[in-house]
Amino acid sequence: MRPLQVAPRMGRLRERLDGAGVDALMVTCLQNVRYLTGFTGSAGVLALTGSGALLTTDGRYRTQAAEQVAAAGADAEIFVGALGAQRDALKAFVSSAAHVGLEADHVSWSDSRLWGELVGDIVPTTGLVEALREIKDEGEIDRVARAARIADSALEEVIAMLATGVTEEELALALDTAMRRKGAESPAFETIVASGPNSAKPHHHPTARAIGRGEPVVVDFGATFEGYRSDMTRTFFVGGEPRGELARVFAVVEDAQARGVAAAAPGVGCKEVDEVCRDVITQAGWADRFEHGTGHGVGLDIHEAPTLSPLGTATLAPGMIVTVEPGVYLPGVGGVRIEDTLVVTEDGNRALTTFKKTAAA
Repeated sequence: MRPLQVAPRMGRLRERLDGAGVDALMVTCLQNVRYLTGFTGSAGVLALTGSGALLTTDGRYRTQAAEQVAAAGADAEIFVGALGAQRDALKAFVSSAAHVGLEADHVSWSDSRLWGELVGDIVPTTGLVEALREIKDEGEIDRVARAARIADSALEEVIAMLATGVTEEELALALDTAMRRKGAESPAFETIVASGPNSAKPHHHPTARAIGRGEPVVVDFGATFEGYRSDMTRTFFVGGEPRGELARVFAVVEDAQARGVAAAAPGVGCKEVDEVCRDVITQAGWADRFEHGTGHGVGLDIHEAPTLSPLGTATLAPGMIVTVEPGVYLPGVGGVRIEDTLVVTEDGNRALTTFKKTAAA
């Protein structure tokens, strides 16, 4: 597996400071701190200026922080101490900065007031680090791909349980356990298993409901490997092929997903991919039953930039990892969603999730 390219990231971030109107940036989002330094602790702030960086954390992470920052090759000083001492260190570090940026999407109102009292003129910033995270390096792609292979293998292992009258909760637990056994550090998010009428709820929480023969079962899950996540959804019909209206729903969603995947390529707008999927479903008469975006970025977070939706503004580029996951949901009847995680390549894309998409289980 290729190594992560952490060391150059802070340099690329510095190039964005002037455009944001700041001389320094306080990075408080822990996933962004991890991205820039390699540090994975649950408490830490990174202060970045044009000439240096300071990572502060508490005594629980004294050894871990030093080891991880060194292993990542990140050029950052480390200060370890109580919260008040950390704030004093951060204040001193950015004392020469006229304008200090705060990550507006990750700072509460009360915290923004505290930072203002601490460092003076603060400027809200949005997406400075997240924009860098959109393009994955080879090491990041390898880790998402490994997470996807773990998920594929886990589903292959437990799929036979659908024929046994298993409950939603039991199947979800079996998937989570199989992923851990195969090398995942955790599920990528709370595993969704939605059967029968529950399959019409896109983010259903698994229950003690027994899965019945002939019913649709939406399984949406992923694995986490070394911090990077995968995401896949499959819809199965227990005991055979779908019938009636749901047979047509499955065919339409399958077609929409295939066309969306085919459309995902460098230079294509994220909104365009959404439109390709949405047009298929609209022409089938279910425009109002496709009630979420077509996809999203995947990496250190399960939902990150870019967004494939009617509001998407980004253009796909090589190295982006995104999902394509159209769905149709008929309340009281059932639903179908099919999803793959893709990496955009120089000439198209490559699916990282590869489990079969056949309906019968």
